Amino acid sequence: MAIESLKALCERCENRDLSDVVLEEDCVDRGTTREESLARMHALYAAMRRASEGYDPALRSHSGMVGGDGAKMREYVAKGKSICGDYAGGVIALALEMGESNACMKCIVAAPTAGSCGVLPAVLLPYQQRESLPDEAMVRALYVAGAVGQVIAAKASIAGAAGGCQAEIGTASAMGAAALCYLAGGSAQAVCHAAAIAIKSLLGLVCDPVAGLVEVPCVKRNAAGAMIAMSSADMALAGIRSAVPPDEVILAMREVGDKMDVSLRETGLGGVAGTPFGQKVAQQIGMEK
Repeated sequence: MAIESLKALCERCENRDLSDVVLEEDCVDRGTTREESLARMHALYAAMRRASEGYDPALRSHSGMVGGDGAKMREYVAKGKSICGDYAGGVIALALEMGESNACMKCIVAAPTAGSCGVLPAVLLPYQQRESLPDEAMVRALYVAGAVGQVIAAKASIAGAAGGCQAEIGTASAMGAAALCYLAGGSAQAVCHAAAIAIKSLLGLVCDPVAGLVEVPCVKRNAAGAMIAMSSADMALAGIRSAVPPDEVILAMREVGDKMDVSLRETGLGGVAGTPFGQKVAQQIGMEK
């Protein structure tokens, strides 16, 4: 999708539905028909649902660090005593489940990356169920999320190796916030500010996977990113705006990523990866290899 900025996107949506504008851009960019584009997005959303339904709490990753926490969260929420409540607790559980599925080599949808695959389905699937929305509405929201992700990829990065985890979980959270804001009736401007608020909330987040594996702390960050997406969408829907223009926030994200030390960009050297525990796991994994 050739969308160069969030500002330009807003300007083009003055009298049109946001998802229609993005859908048109996708057709032009990929040289496809409207029907083909919609079918492809429907397939992606169906894959997200299948990934959720296919979660296996008995699975453990090769390292043994990841698996079963999604089920633990669901059991805890079912007791009715969770601080976040049933709905938000279910979102957290789903985000964990998807992150675990990725670590256990199960089917997931990279949104925008495999390491951040839990955020978007965690905020969209429960919302659809609660609001009884048709798949068509959810697919429209995916176009909106995709537009935000495309702008971030072009202006900054969606790769942890290039910009830290702010580029992965941060982008996923921005995409989720934008999609939720759109689904709840937010204007194009509100959608873009929801994304900006989410990015600012995760600005500077390092990418420090223990032993270089997309497991710790990656999986739990999906849950955090989902919560930030929800709060950012609600703030934007309430009329709250990012003091810093959304596109400038994305550029700040790029600057922060560029200044981030290489040890904090997916190398498995700094952050929690550099702790005694992290080094011990890395050594064990290296010995197994």
